[in-house]
Amino acid sequence: MELRHLRYFVAIAEERSFTRAAERLWVAQPGLSVQIRRLETELGVQLFDRRTRGVDLTEAGILFLERARAALAAAELAGATGRDLESGVAGSLKLGIATCAHWGQTLRLLERFARERSGVELTALEGYGGTLWRELRNGRLDVLLAPAAFSSPDLRRLELGSEPWVALMATSHALAGPGPLAAEDLHGERVAVTGHRDGAGFDRAISELLEGLAVTPELVPGGPRPEQHGSVTAGDAIALSTAPPSVPPGLVVRPLEPARTLAFNLLTRDETPSAALGEFLRIAARSVERGPRFARPLAAVA
Repeated sequence: MELRHLRYFVAIAEERSFTRAAERLWVAQPGLSVQIRRLETELGVQLFDRRTRGVDLTEAGILFLERARAALAAAELAGATGRDLESGVAGSLKLGIATCAHWGQTLRLLERFARERSGVELTALEGYGGTLWRELRNGRLDVLLAPAAFSSPDLRRLELGSEPWVALMATSHALAGPGPLAAEDLHGERVAVTGHRDGAGFDRAISELLEGLAVTPELVPGGPRPEQHGSVTAGDAIALSTAPPSVPPGLVVRPLEPARTLAFNLLTRDETPSAALGEFLRIAARSVERGPRFARPLAAVA
């Protein structure tokens, strides 16, 4: 039994006429009659009560019509699902987000992708950049958002943009106050870093920031989100990060003066992307109003 036989049967049942069904299907009437006879023989039942004028469904035909329509609908759904997977409007993606910094553009990108490709199941995982980097390379993630310091020769990089560095400190800290924080005020201060091997990329970005500002504070380990560490919340240290979407309770956020930014990328494996991933990358590129800029990183993660 083929799908076309079901379509033939349904057309005849709906038209109550072999002639009109043949016209609707754009097939010859004699051939249509032969195909229905073969279907009845295969099923072992008579589907139509053939009369001089038109045809009527038998009891078996009435029951078979319901099931034939269901089978055709299921086949159409399966075909639509396949087309959606091929076009990138269905499927699944696993996205890794380095938790060391706040990514305002990430939230906007995820919201836009969810609107435009609601059929794609998107799972976002947070963790140390180094941990997620290995998950990406091992195929357990499809894409990783991380500071530009994370790279590898076997990964492709889509440059998305940058976020401004800010200083976060408890309201009780001596430097808490309104307005920008002058770089020289960081001299001798305690600055929290992740202090974890898998946070080395972010810690390196902080070190490069401080070197560029020509300041030498005391670095203290602060975990995956330094601004949440006890030394920061207690007012004993400052956290450097990108601007959070909202000010955490008990903390003050001050932009740095002079201003500095942290570049970040989307990383994927250097292979042909799935349709869903391809759509995600295209939407990501449009979100920064430019075409995709893929590049091979020059150095591996230390």
